[in-house]
Amino acid sequence: MTSSASLPDVAQLLPDLYQLVEIESPSGHAEAISRVMDVVEGWARALGAEVQLLAGGTRSFLFGEQQRPALILTHADTVWPLGTLEGMPFRVEGDRVYGPGTYDMKAGIVSAIHALRAIHASGGWPAGGLRLLLTPDEEVGSSSSRVHIEAAAREARAVLVVEPPVADSHALKTGRKGVGSFVVTLHGIASHAGNKPEEGASAIAEAARLIPAIHALARPDAGTTVSVGLIQGGSAVNVIPATCTLTIDVRVSSLAEGERVTASMHALTSSDPRVRLELSGGLNRPPFERGPQTMALYARAQALAHTLGFSLTEEVVGGGSDGNFTAPLAPTLDGLGAPGDGAHAAHEHVRLDRWPYHVALLTALLREV
Repeated sequence: MTSSASLPDVAQLLPDLYQLVEIESPSGHAEAISRVMDVVEGWARALGAEVQLLAGGTRSFLFGEQQRPALILTHADTVWPLGTLEGMPFRVEGDRVYGPGTYDMKAGIVSAIHALRAIHASGGWPAGGLRLLLTPDEEVGSSSSRVHIEAAAREARAVLVVEPPVADSHALKTGRKGVGSFVVTLHGIASHAGNKPEEGASAIAEAARLIPAIHALARPDAGTTVSVGLIQGGSAVNVIPATCTLTIDVRVSSLAEGERVTASMHALTSSDPRVRLELSGGLNRPPFERGPQTMALYARAQALAHTLGFSLTEEVVGGGSDGNFTAPLAPTLDGLGAPGDGAHAAHEHVRLDRWPYHVALLTALLREV
């Protein structure tokens, strides 16, 4: 067993986490996100990293000789708007540290930096080198960074994603559902609801007929969920509604299910010939399907965790990450960030009693993969 003396000191982790959390960085706010990236770049340069500034705001930090490096995936954006710290301040309460973006995923960035520092201090980078990719838009679908993530994965021997583990556990993520969003817009005909309702064609009524058919596309036994999450329509209570929009969330465990749902969505038709149906959207993250290469990485992580004195488990989860993009291209293991709970919620926090073990695990994996 590894003694606790070999684990990183929480007192060293916390100041770096505080520095990142105090820079609020909501998705879409390029200047704020850049400030987080500037801090991380400073840390990386202190370790001798070669820095690459990529299109769309992504930054890449290269450590050691690059011959199929191990890739660490991180993101600088959070879901929290500017000003959140006023009502949700960074604070330590017992064995938990709270604040916006702590768990998802600024503590993951700090984990990666401290792992890199430990490796650097021990005498040099592993053969093949290491690469840290820091992206600006993971929380909103990675539209600008996806091309860089996939390009880096094609060159990598393995991908380690420092998103947090499964909430309130030591469970890594060995698979994720593919994520999609569709928008169905119905265009009907407006008319006076009292005087001439027969001249109108209700977009809302047609939406009501379509919703059961859309929900019927779900196949829970195959891991497929389909949910109409937003409905917007009508202009006034005394007007036959001319427009209605349905926004639909889709989660799939396999590419085949993604293709089936996509084809079925495109086959939707209006039962009222006076109402025109318009469809947009699709899958924006492919499924991260659990495969033998990921499970081999997990088995190694599990063995290393045992030597560090804790038990590791794994799960397939419904939420997406940038690991969805890399899993088809390189062996990928997710959930290697800081343990805690409350992603996107007011009780977001990191478990300080568990965090050092996961930093030590990440360090060991980076040395060995």
